[in-house]
Amino acid sequence: MRNLLPFFTRIPVKGDFERVRNELWALPLLAPLTSALATLVLYPRLPLSNVLAILTLYLTIGLLHLDGLADWADGIMVKGNFERKIKAMKDLNTGIAGIFALVMVLFLQVYSLPFLPFYALFLAELNSKFAMLLALATKKPLGQGLGAYFMEGMNGRQLGIGTALYLLLLLPVAYFEPRSLASLLGLLAGAYVIHLSLRNFGGLNGDCIGAVAEITRAGTLLGMAVVWVYFGG
Repeated sequence: MRNLLPFFTRIPVKGDFERVRNELWALPLLAPLTSALATLVLYPRLPLSNVLAILTLYLTIGLLHLDGLADWADGIMVKGNFERKIKAMKDLNTGIAGIFALVMVLFLQVYSLPFLPFYALFLAELNSKFAMLLALATKKPLGQGLGAYFMEGMNGRQLGIGTALYLLLLLPVAYFEPRSLASLLGLLAGAYVIHLSLRNFGGLNGDCIGAVAEITRAGTLLGMAVVWVYFGG
């Protein structure tokens, strides 16, 4: 798992790039690490702790996935064939669709947190990392970038181990608080992003996988907030 840290977080450790794609099964195990500091910020429920928690989260995971989300949204909104959409996604300039996507994802995360228990960010990160694993498991690369490189290493064994780890981390929380199963709504959002990517681009690259990660996290927090508000105890 140590080899994943330099490429999926900003945690200052060294990793072996050649071994990363053989350790993708450990992506769910990153969730406790990437959410730890943000959860500590959120736990005391101080003023603006929701904003500070999200800032802390991105200090931990970096902004690479947010950048991918913006590029993905620009590509999705362009009308035309695969080539036109892919060209828009790879354009270095961020369009209005990308800006809108960034604002909405950040808005949903910040404004969902006040309704949720302190461990919600852990569940959101768990879903985000597992959704990335599911995206890689499609093995439908777009181009020859990092997405394609990681997909080459994906197989049924890695997906099976990753799924087992995901359930081992999710089920204890769901046992003590059954409403936590509402977090699964975030995976539906991630699955829809994968579907949109395949339909609009014919495959997935790093930008698409970044969009999967971000929208899954935001969808998880939003889905949980709706359940907590309407089915609060």
